[in-house]
Amino acid sequence: IVPESRNLVFMGGVALNCVANEKVANEWDDIWIMPNPGDAGSSLGCAVRVYGRKINWVHPFLGTNIKGSYPVKRASDLLLKNELIGIANGRAEFGPRALGNRSLLGDPRYDIKDTVNNIKQRQKFRPFAPAILEEYAKEYFRGPMNRYMQFVAKAKHDYKSVTHVDGTARVQLVEKDNVSVLRPILEEWYEKTGVPMLLNTSLNIKGEPMVNDKKDAKNFMEKYNVRVF
Repeated sequence: IVPESRNLVFMGGVALNCVANEKVANEWDDIWIMPNPGDAGSSLGCAVRVYGRKINWVHPFLGTNIKGSYPVKRASDLLLKNELIGIANGRAEFGPRALGNRSLLGDPRYDIKDTVNNIKQRQKFRPFAPAILEEYAKEYFRGPMNRYMQFVAKAKHDYKSVTHVDGTARVQLVEKDNVSVLRPILEEWYEKTGVPMLLNTSLNIKGEPMVNDKKDAKNFMEKYNVRVF
C-alpha cells in the first residue's frame, strides 16, 4: 500500500541506525525521528495518547540542570592549544546523543581520534561526530543532516577524526535557535579559526553513565585531566 502522505514519523530503537535513516530519508519529503526514539521516547507518545494532549516539542534538553555561566572565550582558547574540553552546563539531553550540554569537544583539524578514544576507553578505529554551524554545513557535507545526529552525510573535507572509513559522518547541525551552550562556542571558534565545526562526543566513559551534575563533572576532570566547564 502506497501512503498518501509524503511525510514520515519514525520511531523505535531501529531509528538509531543512522546509515539506514539516510536511505529512508531519501524516500520521503519530510521525516521526523524522535530525538530519543527507543522506549524512553515512546513513553511520551503513550502519555500523549492517555491524556489526549499534544506535545509542543521545543528541544531535548530536559534533564538535570547544571547552572552557571559558560566561559566561551576560555574554552575556545584551550581548544586552540589542541586540548579537549568538557561541557557540563545547562540541562542534560533527553536521548542517546550528546548535543552540546554534556559533550566532550575537540579540534577536528587534527587527528585526535586516538586521544579521545583513549580517554573514553573505546576501540581506536572509532571516529567521532562533527557539530557544525548550520549555515556552513553544505560546504562541508552532502546529504541529509539535522540537529539530532540521526543521519549520515558524505564528507567534503579531510578531517579524519570526524569521518567514518566510508567517507561519511554523523553530522549535528547547530542551528541559530539552538538553546545549548554549543552554539556560542562554535561561533567563537569559527571567528578564530575559519572552521565552523568541532568534534563532539558524549561526556562519559565507556560503560559509565553520562556526567550528570557538578560532582560528576569534577570527578571527570580530576580523573581524566580534561577541563570541564
